[in-house]
Amino acid sequence: MKIAVLRERKAGELRVAATPDAVKKYARLGANVTVETGGGAGAAILDEDYEAAGATIVSDAAAALSDASIILKVLPPEKSELMIMPEGAKLVGMLEPYARRDLLAACNLKKLSAFALELLPRISRAQGMDVLSSQANLAGYRAVIEAAAAFGKVVPMMMTAAGTVAPAKALVLGAGVAGLQAIATARRLGAVVSAFDVRPAVKEQAESLGAKFIEVAAEESGEAAGGYAKEMSEDYKRKQSELIHHTIKKQDMVITTALIPGKRAPVLITEAMVEDMKPGSVIVDLAAASGGNCPLTELDKMVVKHGVTLIGYSNLPGRVAIDASQLYARNLCNFVSTLLLPETKWDDELVQGTLLTRDGATVHKGFV
Repeated sequence: MKIAVLRERKAGELRVAATPDAVKKYARLGANVTVETGGGAGAAILDEDYEAAGATIVSDAAAALSDASIILKVLPPEKSELMIMPEGAKLVGMLEPYARRDLLAACNLKKLSAFALELLPRISRAQGMDVLSSQANLAGYRAVIEAAAAFGKVVPMMMTAAGTVAPAKALVLGAGVAGLQAIATARRLGAVVSAFDVRPAVKEQAESLGAKFIEVAAEESGEAAGGYAKEMSEDYKRKQSELIHHTIKKQDMVITTALIPGKRAPVLITEAMVEDMKPGSVIVDLAAASGGNCPLTELDKMVVKHGVTLIGYSNLPGRVAIDASQLYARNLCNFVSTLLLPETKWDDELVQGTLLTRDGATVHKGFV
């Protein structure tokens, strides 16, 4: 059994799908791991580190993929990679199936068994495999760091001989994994934090981290299956918009994290709201890759509009690539070692929940 670990090719992607610790675990399970040279460089992992763990280092992707049974990736493979993947291999990674429908056809041509781990069912035994949670946690942390770096003032209250500096005010929209970590990070930096979410159930979690929870006075709940948020009614959206508009005028930093799986991100901050924000304030839009929670956000750019800095970086976990790679590699190792080695458990609900294609056909019910 050969496992191939490829160097990520997307510009700015520094993460890697396996670490030396993961290589050791795969080896104990009887797999041979081949790593493309330089694959871990962005995460501060040297080729020598992989070799010491028992991996074989090869010069290019073709050599890594030759006769591979399992292929590990962070992001969806490029066309050039797909063309040289061995027929019938298992491809595991964050494959972005909603945005990359073309990938399904390409995988079928190669008869790949493609597993998109962002589709993993959110059940208790899948927690150690949950790539969305591990990466969103880091994204929430990094979002606050980006906001603080772009903000022209200090974050905590400071009492000096020259006078007192008031603490920054931060608003977090969406209290999922990323939002909760953003709340915790902003509080650690000394900000006064408010939070909003359509799911009343997260109120206690947000408040336990030190945030003031603001909520719409309505009977409607935004809780969907698996703990995700669902799309709300038009009446709720109107009330929500009024509440956010009122609150956002007083904020220095705003972190938006609202996503609806398979759909365009909901607009939470309109241009009119941005116009009413304080000059010099900052918005970090974690939904930029899905259209943005603010229509003024520009993907992978930092721009200033109406005196407000908008940050739309799509890969915040990649900006902390060392830790992101460690966590992601553990997620993949837990999935592969439990469900794919030594033999694939095709009837397992975690396999069925993530399997996009097999034997030349699209098999996931969400994409058939």
